[in-house]
Amino acid sequence: MMAKNDREKNGKMTVEEAGRKGGEATAENHGREFYQEIGRKGGEATAENHDKEFYQEIGRKGGEATSENHDKEFYQEIGEKGGNARAEQRDDDSDGKMSREEAGRKGGEARARQREDD
Repeated sequence: MMAKNDREKNGKMTVEEAGRKGGEATAENHGREFYQEIGRKGGEATAENHDKEFYQEIGRKGGEATSENHDKEFYQEIGEKGGNARAEQRDDDSDGKMSREEAGRKGGEARARQREDD
């Protein structure tokens, strides 16, 4: 490995090795909630700094990259999985409560409309 060879040559830790060790230490010291919180904060900061066009552009690029790496069968499979999951969700919604996914979608749509009005 290159990192071990670099370290053996000069006795110092490589940037890659330091990053890996730091990441492992952080993971040992923090639970799921920590990562959810920093993800939420990062998402909020990104939303404050970027407009609708930014999200459209990254969505377009992601879609293009996905289509270059996957064939028709991939899309058929994920479409079927999504359809089945949605059908199960409708069957489970007998208590009349909105699903988390539905609430998230509606919240996202409302936020997008709010941004357009600003």
